[in-house]
Amino acid sequence: MNLQDTERVEELCEEIWSLAEAGVRSRSRLVKGSKIEDPEGILERLVGDGLARITGDDVELTGAGSEIARGIVRRHRLAEVLFSDLLRLEETVTESTACAVEHVLPPAVADSICTYLGHPSRCPHGKPIPPGPCCGVYEGKGAAEVVRLKDVPVGASGRIVFITTSAQDRLARLAALGIVPGRDVRLVQKTPSVVFEAGQTTVAVDPEIAEQIVIQITP
Repeated sequence: MNLQDTERVEELCEEIWSLAEAGVRSRSRLVKGSKIEDPEGILERLVGDGLARITGDDVELTGAGSEIARGIVRRHRLAEVLFSDLLRLEETVTESTACAVEHVLPPAVADSICTYLGHPSRCPHGKPIPPGPCCGVYEGKGAAEVVRLKDVPVGASGRIVFITTSAQDRLARLAALGIVPGRDVRLVQKTPSVVFEAGQTTVAVDPEIAEQIVIQITP
């Protein structure tokens, strides 16, 4: 299965999940309202792969299909909270970006975002966010495990979780230096510039930029 097909499978699982939340199980309604290409064909694939079952006009996810949908829904709605509440992006940008991120965001990063946001229970549209393992593991610790680079002590190490800026030119410049989510860093100094190591590279940035780099501290 190629990447495009994988994403369509995930999307249809998500659509079935969302309809079920509204108390709808109709196959015809699912297909008619689907946003993906060839929903009938993808639905047949879900059934063939044991991810969904059809009874008459009713369609429902199996345990395996629900697991896929749950992860996609969780990542999508966490991304919506991040982009809407923290970055203050417009709703159209928030939605389109969340749709893209939900397919590529590693579960560990999603958990870090969830922790940073304080384990939100609902997305900006009021829909429930399925809890993750972090919601129990970090109970009582709040967002202390995930902090802005400027707030960690000198010498502390961590892994970049995300960068809270919508400025594409700034993201591009940081990416060119290898400053991207998943990269391990160590803080060297805080003033006058914030200096940190990323692998073999030493990077100096303004405090404003350091405030937008969010890391999960290494124990």
